[in-house]
Amino acid sequence: MGYTRTAILMAAMTALFMGVGYLLGGQGGMLIALVVAGAMNVFGWWNSDKAVLRMYGAREVTEAEAPAFVGLVREMTARAGMPMPKCYIIDSDQPNAFATGRNPQNAAVAATTGLLARLTAEEVAGVMAHELAHIRNHDTLIMTVTATFAGAISMLANFALFFGNRERQGGLIGTLALMILAPMAAALVQMAISRTREYEADRQGAQICGQPLWLASALGKIEAFAQRIDNPAAERNPASAHMFIINPLHAHAHDRLFSTHPSTANRIAALRAMAGEAQAVDAAPGRLPRVRRAARKGPWG
Repeated sequence: MGYTRTAILMAAMTALFMGVGYLLGGQGGMLIALVVAGAMNVFGWWNSDKAVLRMYGAREVTEAEAPAFVGLVREMTARAGMPMPKCYIIDSDQPNAFATGRNPQNAAVAATTGLLARLTAEEVAGVMAHELAHIRNHDTLIMTVTATFAGAISMLANFALFFGNRERQGGLIGTLALMILAPMAAALVQMAISRTREYEADRQGAQICGQPLWLASALGKIEAFAQRIDNPAAERNPASAHMFIINPLHAHAHDRLFSTHPSTANRIAALRAMAGEAQAVDAAPGRLPRVRRAARKGPWG
């Protein structure tokens, strides 16, 4: 269902983009808009990962430098059957994490020092499994494309005031409406796609680590800390907030129209339901219970 909804929303974003191009310059404007968006997407595809890592001052670490963190990522990567991503640490007291990269072969995961200091090893495993799910699902590419489309739509809508066909746009009032409503509609679609991909990454991340409650516990802790600990770099770059596992800009409690993240309470409830289903399967007559991994004591507490 997550993939179907994403495809529908991506189609809506494309249609909106082409519609704005048509209102701006007819079929020629639509074609020019498509070429511009394609060029922007290629640039973003190749450079967005490096840009966002620089934006947050992320430093790459090896297994020799951060054996517990990199070793845990390696373990989750093996469980997911994926190539090993590069590992980065961000000096920020707010617990959070994100993944970036144009494909699984050129990917990176980044965790803040606050995440590694405040969460248990099991909770960090759940978070990294979630980020690996984003990489495996090519969500980093999807969000780069949607962000580029949203930016291009806003740019085209502003061009409409000076270069557009007023008759086709319905006069000055129609042009002003286009300038306001088109970027707003693009932002809504972008945010809906982001929320859909978060739910899917939660589900697959729980499957990768094998314990939905690890991720559920991590989400609850991260949101609680994020509501009272600032992330200055994120505040300076709010357009990148959708990349993090929890909104670094002090997330609110409900699924709101302009929120890039689903309600954390809803995400935790879904993960707890997954855990309940797994327990029900384990308790089925004639089925041996799964061997559960003992809690590990490590550098996270």
